[in-house]
Amino acid sequence: MSEQPPSWFTTALAAPCDTGRADADGVSIAYRTWGEPGGPGVLLVHGGAAHGRWWDHVAPLLVEGARRVVAVDLSGHGDSGRAPSYDLDRWAAELKVVIGHAGLGERPTLIGHSMGGFVTLAAALRYGEELAGAVAVDSPVRERSPEELAARQQRAFGPARVHADREALLARFRTVPEQRGDLPYVHRYIAEHSIRPVEGGWSWKFDPRIFGGIGLTPGDLGRPGCRIALFRAEHGLVPADMGEMVVDRMGRAAPVVEIPGAGHHVMVDQPLALVTALRTLLADWEHSVPVAAPAF
Repeated sequence: MSEQPPSWFTTALAAPCDTGRADADGVSIAYRTWGEPGGPGVLLVHGGAAHGRWWDHVAPLLVEGARRVVAVDLSGHGDSGRAPSYDLDRWAAELKVVIGHAGLGERPTLIGHSMGGFVTLAAALRYGEELAGAVAVDSPVRERSPEELAARQQRAFGPARVHADREALLARFRTVPEQRGDLPYVHRYIAEHSIRPVEGGWSWKFDPRIFGGIGLTPGDLGRPGCRIALFRAEHGLVPADMGEMVVDRMGRAAPVVEIPGAGHHVMVDQPLALVTALRTLLADWEHSVPVAAPAF
């Protein structure tokens, strides 16, 4: 496979983008924006130990018409500040702050990957009436997120260390779980924005303390006040029966969409298929009336 990025990728990265910061309970939250303020708005939420720039090659392709797209760095991730502690409630509240600060208009749509899908669904359960919809992308609803399991089993995300050699640190970058078929130009781009200069060399951006019981279990689910959709990767972490269970427990008439050929990190191996699916869903939601599942 060629490592040379295709024209769609370089064009997406060259798209006009602004940056902003919002204050969430005393912590500075960084975000990136595409499109004009006002909406309809889309807020993209990364996974555990990741950051908003995982969406840089996806977000510009979602800007259609007057749509505004924002990608956030949750606290403890990317270029945002670090918080005293982390949980889904805190991160869901940060999304609400960014929605107001970044000009996402009324009732935006949240799209979250992996752990970010837990944050997205948690936000839908807490203030769904203020949202148009919430999409979880390959977010396995069980006791622990895949990132947290890897950290607890000491397979990844260990204590922050300083590396003198930048290229050596970049070479250590791995998606968790690892997957075949990652597009090398996407993988490299994300890795380059996952490290920061520190005294004595380079280190990862994420706060190792983010892993401390972050997950969403079936018992946490309920009926949100907005539409929901679940995307699952064909070779990811959400089997078909899990997707149906989540939809049933959330009591909505919601699609479960499979991305063919994709591993868990869909934006790294199948970004165009993900964009196509998201564009289709957003267009439908913007021009249709939501249907709720019958009450039990």
